[in-house]
Amino acid sequence: MAQATTAEPVLTWAATNAAYDPVMGLEVHVELGTTTKMFCGCTTTFGAEPNTQVCPVCLGLPGALPVVNEIGVESAIRIGLALNCEIATWCRFARKNYFYPDMPKNFQTSQYDEPICFGGYLDVELDDGTVYRVEIERAHMEEDTGKSTHVGGATGRIHGATHSLVDYNRAGIPLIEIVTKPMVGAGERAPEIARAYVATLRDLLKALGVSDVRMEQGSMRCDVNLSLSPKGSDAFGTRSETKNVNSLRSVERAVRYEMTRHAAILSSGGRVVQETRHWHEDTGITTSGREKSDAEDYRYFPEPDLVPIAPSREWVEELRAALPEPPGQRRKRLQGEWGYSDLEMRDVVNAGLVDLIGKTVAAGASASGARKWWSGEIARRANADGSDVVTYAESLGVGPAHVAELESLVSGGRLNDAMARQVWDGVLAGEGRPAAVADARGLELVQDSGALEAAVDAVIAANPDVAQKVRDGKVQAAGALIGQVMKELKGQGDAAAARALILAKLT
Repeated sequence: MAQATTAEPVLTWAATNAAYDPVMGLEVHVELGTTTKMFCGCTTTFGAEPNTQVCPVCLGLPGALPVVNEIGVESAIRIGLALNCEIATWCRFARKNYFYPDMPKNFQTSQYDEPICFGGYLDVELDDGTVYRVEIERAHMEEDTGKSTHVGGATGRIHGATHSLVDYNRAGIPLIEIVTKPMVGAGERAPEIARAYVATLRDLLKALGVSDVRMEQGSMRCDVNLSLSPKGSDAFGTRSETKNVNSLRSVERAVRYEMTRHAAILSSGGRVVQETRHWHEDTGITTSGREKSDAEDYRYFPEPDLVPIAPSREWVEELRAALPEPPGQRRKRLQGEWGYSDLEMRDVVNAGLVDLIGKTVAAGASASGARKWWSGEIARRANADGSDVVTYAESLGVGPAHVAELESLVSGGRLNDAMARQVWDGVLAGEGRPAAVADARGLELVQDSGALEAAVDAVIAANPDVAQKVRDGKVQAAGALIGQVMKELKGQGDAAAARALILAKLT
């Protein structure tokens, strides 16, 4: 029988927050961008043919012994430092024992009571400028599991499937699991805080260069632990864990849905079951997975085939000194340098354009010009293509240097915006760099003042009624005359110069 995916009863949002306080914890799994896996030399290329990146170690064959990936350890320490964590002077791996087809060894090599990073925090800024501090319990090293594909059912879940396929390419890829302490006092802002935390964490990890943090590809995934307490109570309720939520929007929606679902159960006198839940992006609901195991169910014990990790203090301080500027600080610095308003900077950040604009400015463009092209014309084309700006630009092989060159042609007076858009068409069509396209297409503003004045005189003479309106003080009517001048000059006139000349003659 197929698993039901219908929504359970929920309480209204207002009633939920009037009666209960949420207690929320987030577990974020991050696949590290190492060249090889955590305990063997297999490659980690995403999208390879199933079971082509495996060996006796990651397949768990008898007699195969693991070796720790040093870059994986280094990345874990750098993440811990960026999260203001303490770095353990000594820690070790453990075996987390469970049977599931995607774990070929029947245990996962992880860390249990001795994580490499612990006791940190991350300050998260919400849309209204409020800063919420998320306390970090731990960040520990482990390996990813394989990927099961359930075939033949309607939902893609194991329930109702006729058979399952397992790809072990992902088994053994280095993971860092970042676990928050329980977040209390968030109230109705809990969904917003969850989204902002994951977004801030994603930006931080990307700045560190330890992962591509592509949530849509599963290299960053979030588990949402949530329970409700009656207003005024200090006791935590029974929690649910919504697994593998893979977008910022879904993290927010999952928290909100689970809050209202728990509230409906509790308000009717029912009991919340401690279990894992599956998130359904299409319907915006969660459904039951399995009853949640406790730590003792996994029979943790120290991994006998791996020596303990004891990072020297010198190494840790060397890594600390090399950390990049935190993304939040960098954005504030760039906003000041670029002269953007808060709204302009927020739009740039939300569109993921900070790096592109920064590189465009470094290539010689003005900050205002770089934002105009990336947030305007290029974003419009990307939206029409059904893509985000970054992916769109990468797919077409265009970047900051092209935009900087195009902007310089406009700011230098050779092109107007309409002509620049024609040049961009040529760049996207593979005709070359912007200057070369402008040359080949013969695009250049008319610089001959005599030709411009002749066109203005002709248009004024041909439109006496409009010209009189300008003489009478209706300056906005000059727009119609400017349009006629541009038409007369086949789009290659300087609109600003034409406007100035028209006003000089009529006012």
